[in-house]
Amino acid sequence: MTERRIEELTDPPAQAADAVLALIEAAAAQDGQPAVSEQGRLRLRRGEHTGVRHLLLYSGGDLAGYAQIDGSDPVEAPAAEFVVHPDHRLHGHGRALGAALLTATGKRLRVWAHGGHPAARHLAVELGLKQFRELRQLRRPLDPALDGIPEPRLPDGVTLRTFVPGQDEEAWLAVNAAAFAHHPEQGDMTLRDLADREAEPWFDPAGFFLAFRGSALAGFHWTKVHAAEGLGEVYVVGVSPSEQAAGLGRALTAVGLRHLARDRALGTAMLYVDADNLPAVTVYERLGFTTHEVDLMYRTES
Repeated sequence: MTERRIEELTDPPAQAADAVLALIEAAAAQDGQPAVSEQGRLRLRRGEHTGVRHLLLYSGGDLAGYAQIDGSDPVEAPAAEFVVHPDHRLHGHGRALGAALLTATGKRLRVWAHGGHPAARHLAVELGLKQFRELRQLRRPLDPALDGIPEPRLPDGVTLRTFVPGQDEEAWLAVNAAAFAHHPEQGDMTLRDLADREAEPWFDPAGFFLAFRGSALAGFHWTKVHAAEGLGEVYVVGVSPSEQAAGLGRALTAVGLRHLARDRALGTAMLYVDADNLPAVTVYERLGFTTHEVDLMYRTES
């Protein structure tokens, strides 16, 4: 039997990080989506992050699997993602990584299964994990005629401009934290997390819309272009609690969709939303979005 070993790192060297990213890409080509989120991939390339650990599984001399643990949340159980290279599947490596995650977290664990594939569901059962969250990816077609995208109607007294790097970071972080106070994955974003994204090739301030009431940031719509796939993403829409229920979120969503359709000439829009966020799901469905795929999160009972 080929020897299996798992190496734990807090700051993978560049060569190891490149190998892991290549593994994630190979798996995504077969599975249809990356098994490790954008945040997880950024953490591989941007140095050590507090509470984050990387598990690299080797089969003989080959990197066969990878897992990432994020234990930075002071309340919730550590969250993890993991993946096995397509050439090394059906050899027990996924179960070995899952068992290593349970050991590393003291059996207090949340795990994402992106795409909700049957194999991931089966492994979750084997590991004693229960599903507790469903994240939907919604999509809708776009066209330059802006079919189905309403004219944005900003509330009275609200003005719109685009993000200015080096000027708007602190204000955006404050409103993002307030808007997503009950959504730690988004609301806990730090200046470093924002800087990491500003350094990415896809970052474009022309697609990052800010709404102001006077000098106070009232809300935002940050779009993202996936050029290779011809997709435009509603990356994140947020509204200050003091501005909610005034229609600003819907107006900002329309602003971003019009930008993606008309200015970027993209054919499809996508976004992520929790299945139990019924008000948001309703808004997006009224804008023509339908479910494309789902991501599932599992957790231990404790």
